Amino acid sequence: MPGTESAREIMACAAERTVRFEQQTGEKPCLATVLVGDDPASATYVRMKRNRCAKLGIESRHVPLPASTTTEALVAAITELADDPAVHGILLQHPVPGHIDERAAFDAIPVGKDVDGVGSSSFAAMAFGRDGFASCTPAGIMRLLDAYGVDPSGKHAVVIGRSPILGKPMAMLLLARDATVTVCHSKTGDLPSIVRTADIVVAAVGKPEFVRGEWLKPGAVVVDAGYNEGNVGDVAFDEAGTRAQLLTPVPGGVGPMTIALLMEQTVEAAFRQAGLP
Repeated sequence: MPGTESAREIMACAAERTVRFEQQTGEKPCLATVLVGDDPASATYVRMKRNRCAKLGIESRHVPLPASTTTEALVAAITELADDPAVHGILLQHPVPGHIDERAAFDAIPVGKDVDGVGSSSFAAMAFGRDGFASCTPAGIMRLLDAYGVDPSGKHAVVIGRSPILGKPMAMLLLARDATVTVCHSKTGDLPSIVRTADIVVAAVGKPEFVRGEWLKPGAVVVDAGYNEGNVGDVAFDEAGTRAQLLTPVPGGVGPMTIALLMEQTVEAAFRQAGLP
């Protein structure tokens, strides 16, 4: 279940809307990326997102901050971007150094510019079906399921992981589509038995090849949202491939969809802020 083709279609549409926005306003949609510290993986992710912006005609503004940045200084930098009408979307690259209150920083991003869907208000809007932006990876997974004709309604979905930017919003989006959702985590007892009951499995635990093939119900749809060193996901791919009906690869599965949704939501934010349909 690769995500590259679906992501390409989403980004082609975003590129067309970017042209329309510039024609109507004389400006380009703008995504501001904030990176605290010099973690190589985080720097790579930010560079990928900025390169994708450039290909789609979206302006990008990068704000690098030293690892010694305090929570207060980070919130101040985000607030400055929030107050700038030329900036339509703000992305704070996760994770930040441990001494920073990441939740306070995420929540400093106003809902209308939270194109990565990481703030508490964005989560609430998504959970209650209100107007806001969903967390990009879970939203990308839902679009990928749609692309492959997987209807969650009436299905049992097991989400492994409860992070506030992946596991929890993933559960809410599946619930909104009438799935029966079980959220599992590090303290869940007899996890393999629970996974064996799942029609849809979303692995977002951050441990390489954690989900084994023998855990899966034959014919299950398996979404690997993990990415670990060495291009390895959270699912033992070869084992799972013998039992799953559909299985996302790592890389090339969920990752392209995450970036595509970020681009789409940035362009949508620009239209909303300009008061354009």
